[in-house]
Amino acid sequence: MPDWSYQPIFKPILQKLPPSFSREFIHRGMSMISSSRIGEGLIEFLGHMEPSRKLAKNIFGVHFSAPVGLSGRIDPHLTGMKAFQNLGFGFLEIGPVSIQGSAEELYLDLKQEKIHRLTDASMELTAAKKQLLSLKKKKIPFLINVEGTYQGAMQICKELLSFSDGFILDSHTFQSASQFNQFKYELNKPIILSFSKNDPLSLDYSPDGILLTGYDSQEELIHKLAALRKVFSEDLPIITSGGVKEPSHAIKLLESGASLIMLGDEYIFTGPGLPKRINEAYTSTFQKEPFKVEGWRWYWLFGLAIAIAGVIALFFSMTSVILPYDERFLGIFRKDILYFNPAILYFMAHDRMTLSGTMISGGIIYMQLARHGIRHGLHWARKAVNIAGTIGFLGIVLFIGYGYFDWLHGLFWLILLPLFILGYAKSRNASASPGSSNLSNSAQWKLSLFGQLCFVILGFSLAIGGMVISAIGASHVFVPTDLSYLCLTPEALNEFNDRLIPVIAHDRAGFGSALLSVGLLVLTLALWGIREGERWVWWTFTIGAIPAFAAGVLTHFFINYTDFIHLLPAYFALLLYVIGVIATAPFLLKNSG
Repeated sequence: MPDWSYQPIFKPILQKLPPSFSREFIHRGMSMISSSRIGEGLIEFLGHMEPSRKLAKNIFGVHFSAPVGLSGRIDPHLTGMKAFQNLGFGFLEIGPVSIQGSAEELYLDLKQEKIHRLTDASMELTAAKKQLLSLKKKKIPFLINVEGTYQGAMQICKELLSFSDGFILDSHTFQSASQFNQFKYELNKPIILSFSKNDPLSLDYSPDGILLTGYDSQEELIHKLAALRKVFSEDLPIITSGGVKEPSHAIKLLESGASLIMLGDEYIFTGPGLPKRINEAYTSTFQKEPFKVEGWRWYWLFGLAIAIAGVIALFFSMTSVILPYDERFLGIFRKDILYFNPAILYFMAHDRMTLSGTMISGGIIYMQLARHGIRHGLHWARKAVNIAGTIGFLGIVLFIGYGYFDWLHGLFWLILLPLFILGYAKSRNASASPGSSNLSNSAQWKLSLFGQLCFVILGFSLAIGGMVISAIGASHVFVPTDLSYLCLTPEALNEFNDRLIPVIAHDRAGFGSALLSVGLLVLTLALWGIREGERWVWWTFTIGAIPAFAAGVLTHFFINYTDFIHLLPAYFALLLYVIGVIATAPFLLKNSG
């Protein structure tokens, strides 16, 4: 559940439900999706969550892909455990786990955006073990928080030993240093001692790490971190829990000496995209490595060729419409079609003009992704181009299936294919993860989520529209409004010329394939490219869409094909585009310097 769906849609609904019910509902739903490879792939596609390799670190012998983890208080029953492994977290806290377990009582303060716990929950040992056993694949480290007496804690740790990369225990669990050392010796796993705000920090023990929890403000937490770093060496890992509502809070803690941070209750109000935003903001604090991706030029030329072909196609669709090779295939001349029914020629012009506008828009987006994304080594930009380009090439199968494959399309494909292959082969080193300058939950960020949602819906709608148009062209070719405009039946068209419908279907194949490809470009750009200060992304959306909308909407008025139902999808897409451009402008055009 990305932020663009959580904040505008799901959060207002979930906050009206009982807190425990809404939490379990959403966690179980997310975990159900994460239970299959297809579901995991969907989550990755929607959010592109994998953190930069720059963030990886080894602490007490454990590899953490990112310094951001999730507090066990967010998922006390482990119902979201499968899903949280795919949301950009570097580790998860499990628990607290106790022998008997205990119920929780909580209520939400929506105005203050806080969760008040009258009693804290702990998970019963048997239930925790059952949930951990149900996990098919453990992707990230688990730090298991254990509650209880010394004997109870020892029992819990031994039973959960195989699932744990480290144990978190309250500092009051041990009565002496010798008892602590014996406990640590028997388990042979990292032991992290937890200290709340009012606990005296004992120097008698030698834990593998320290957890700071229960602080009311981030300032207190930062002050405590600074004091601890004066006492302990930099080698002692210090983990903080809570106090992170936006990326800037996390970066302050990490720069103040925290080795790892765990997101607390604030995560629920900010949204599931917070770990990704933190990872990207923290990535930006590292020195930027220069990337040399030569293949971007071939991808850029690939987009340029598509745009030029679109301009050429637009010229012919606005003039002769029917080309000499069309006439040879049909066995009739352009004037014969005009004499029989001029609406046929206008209808074919409308198909070819919408195709040309879509091609120009697609070419612009390809060029922008190559110039501003792949050139700088961004993995997501290359992935977007490869997905859309591959689907576009597969559209050639539709042309062949219609029984009419003109040589110009074949020549066009032969020009594009080597450019795409060269771009693919020479850009394999484009593996960089993006950084971000977004540090706060600003009004511009919240507004941009509405715009992002509109662009996501737009991209998805265009892709679905492309598939529907291709499917209709492969079967019925016409929709009822088409036949009303032509004032003809398919049988009458076939009686006039039995090759005319294959030519029209061939045009629809081109448009459907191009629309699907461009829809995927818009969708992936919306899902993976919207970050604060990325001006090029806004200009790509804004300028890139103009040719497609101009050709797709204005053409219908030129030929007087203005049926409202027929144009309703175009009007809907145009509305999404306008809202998306307006809502994302303050965020994307913000000066990040």
